[in-house]
Amino acid sequence: MPCIAKRFATLAGSWRATAFLAGLAGLALAIGVKSLAPAAMAQDMTQYLDLKSDEFTKADLSREDIENLIAASRSGERIDLSARRLNGLDLSGLDLSGVNLQSARINGTNLSKARLDGAVLDQAWGLEADLTGASLKGASLFSTQLMGAKLDGADFSNARVAADFSRASLKGALFDRADLSADMKNQSMGLMRGVFKSADLQGSSFRDANLARVVLEYARLGKADLGNANLMGAELGGADLTGANVSGSDFTGADVNSARLLGLVGRDAALGLQSAKNLDRAITD
Repeated sequence: MPCIAKRFATLAGSWRATAFLAGLAGLALAIGVKSLAPAAMAQDMTQYLDLKSDEFTKADLSREDIENLIAASRSGERIDLSARRLNGLDLSGLDLSGVNLQSARINGTNLSKARLDGAVLDQAWGLEADLTGASLKGASLFSTQLMGAKLDGADFSNARVAADFSRASLKGALFDRADLSADMKNQSMGLMRGVFKSADLQGSSFRDANLARVVLEYARLGKADLGNANLMGAELGGADLTGANVSGSDFTGADVNSARLLGLVGRDAALGLQSAKNLDRAITD
């Protein structure tokens, strides 16, 4: 582990290296660390990255460049912005439906009210990006880093989301029918799943969403709609669900240690809540 930062610095100037470094799994592949355990991979790897480097602060395209790409694209053609640096750009309101943003850098980028339906954002880095009111229906966000991002009112309906939203603001966001569950097929690089540690999800909607084994520790879920959501094995330690709708939700195997379960709507219609882990340590009424 001590040599990771040094080896990353050697590779950071390479486009190919940075493409792999886009995700947590890609980091280990790029630096050739074969002995890094999945548990270590699941940690916050930003501590090994230089977030002040050009890769995380500069842009190699302008808004005008992207508007020209949109204008020149043929109907149904997927615009390829994979691995491009778009940090800090104002791309608000653009129609980027179906765009390929895999491994792209959108740190601090303004994508508010942008349309990203069906877009691919796998392994993209969007630290503190602004996607307020953006539409990401059916989008793919696998190993995407959106820590501290602004996503109030964003629509992730029917999306595949295994992204890190730690400390992000997602008030009123929609995740209806979205799949945020853990990817159980490939765990060699750590468990990929939705992570919402200390995220603000007040008033958000997860109706019919798959939240199996999702991390919601210390998340604020006041008045959130979790109707018919699958929360099996979810990590809800310290989360605040005050006034949330849990009718038809399945909490089988979920950990609610120190969670606030006050004024729950439809509590009697929730599944597995009475047998949830550490229910005796939760705050209930």
